[in-house]
Amino acid sequence: METDAQKFPATPGTHIQMTYFEALMQAHMEEMDRDERVVLIGEELSVHGCAKLIERFGKNRIWNTPISEGSFTGLGIGAAINGLRPIVDLSGASFVYLASDQIINQASKLRYMTGGQIEIPIVFRCCMSSLGSYAAQHADRPYPFFMNVPGLKIISPTSAADIKGLMKSAIRDGGPVMVFEDTRLWPIKGNVPTDPDYLIPIGKADVKREGEDVTLIAVAGVIGPTMEAAMALAEEGVSVEVIDPRTLKPLDHEAIKTSVAKTGRLLIAENAHRVCNVGSEIAAVMAEEAFDLLKRPILRLSAPDIHVPFSPALEKDFFPTKDHIIAAVRRLL
Repeated sequence: METDAQKFPATPGTHIQMTYFEALMQAHMEEMDRDERVVLIGEELSVHGCAKLIERFGKNRIWNTPISEGSFTGLGIGAAINGLRPIVDLSGASFVYLASDQIINQASKLRYMTGGQIEIPIVFRCCMSSLGSYAAQHADRPYPFFMNVPGLKIISPTSAADIKGLMKSAIRDGGPVMVFEDTRLWPIKGNVPTDPDYLIPIGKADVKREGEDVTLIAVAGVIGPTMEAAMALAEEGVSVEVIDPRTLKPLDHEAIKTSVAKTGRLLIAENAHRVCNVGSEIAAVMAEEAFDLLKRPILRLSAPDIHVPFSPALEKDFFPTKDHIIAAVRRLL
């Protein structure tokens, strides 16, 4: 695996060790310093890790709202239409359903419906929480729901350096971007570039580990068990190439095809429900465009098509685990 430390050696003055969440907040801070049009909108921001932002930028730039996701999402879209660049913090990803009308019918469509006369430069943050007994109404991973909507870009980075670079690109983008963060990644540290203009292009996947035998696409929070599985399989002589899409829409089809051309085997792992998820889209595209490169049928791992249980005992094996991934790779071989 090429880690953040290898990609970005900790040279004094150019990189710093920080957690995923710290890198995310640094992206906010730098972009708000760079561009006074950037504002942060959301509920209970003072208890969601934004205290430093509130202290630095005050109430003119940090808008703490009532708990009414549809209302403050609409407020953010109106602010974007009128020249600001809002970041809308929707807190738990399950709450995005309450704002879905504003995101789908307004943010994603107005540029198209006005022939480009209206721009909507806005970012929607959605935090996915799992393995914490949050129960069904607080534990969804709804990014596939929005992949079906034209006009939206969707990112879900898995490392500290990636969340900083992609979040900054999202804030600078001219249209609506949704950011789905897995909260299990928040405490994980990595070396992060301190360059205030450090950007990662939206739409580019990243090879987290090079391999020869199997291509394994790891979406969002499943990256942890995926890397553990890849390292365990390496001890058995199985070489797994791990690709992190980072951007879910648009997907980097070329990066996936390049890897499949090398390995001939494809496994996609993610924490969303099985029907119509990211794995479904990747499998369909690879079947259309890379069928002749495959040595074995494509396999998918995901959460089952039931709601997330509250019970810790049931939730433990609900999402793909290291053992699930190892067993699937062995099937491909």
